[in-house]
Amino acid sequence: MQKILLEKIVINMGVGSDVEKMKRGEQVMKLITGRKPIKTHGIKRIPDWGVRPGVPLGLKITLRGEKAMTFLKEALKAKENKIKAKSFDKEGNFGFGIKEHIDLPGIKYDPKLGILGFDVLVTLKKLGYRIKVRKIKNKKIGKKQKVTKEEAMNFVKEIGVELL
Repeated sequence: MQKILLEKIVINMGVGSDVEKMKRGEQVMKLITGRKPIKTHGIKRIPDWGVRPGVPLGLKITLRGEKAMTFLKEALKAKENKIKAKSFDKEGNFGFGIKEHIDLPGIKYDPKLGILGFDVLVTLKKLGYRIKVRKIKNKKIGKKQKVTKEEAMNFVKEIGVELL
């Protein structure tokens, strides 16, 4: 019950309200994951930035299962298998950014798409976590079933990543 598992990976790309950049971002996200991204919308009104509620500002994709683990290994290769220790939070989640999508192995530069960056956010869990999120009779989980920062760091080291 103490085995740490990869729950999900969220790939997030902020592109702003520019329609052309949004289309290029969708193509890049589809290229790197093989899935169609979901648009994220603005919630607050910020007139100086041209942000209004309902305006598409970014893209995201959630990966789970085996596809998530293979993508994580490829994304870590783009970061040269190094992550800063401050990238981990107290709940055991971690994230890192990739400045250029062409850093991923197997992705080649396309002048039509340009170069776009994105964030990779990783959520870890232990067996028994379903009790917290199930629809009927959900309960709180104990302290031993929560992933700590140190356990998440050990999980990443087992994959072959060096911590800075």
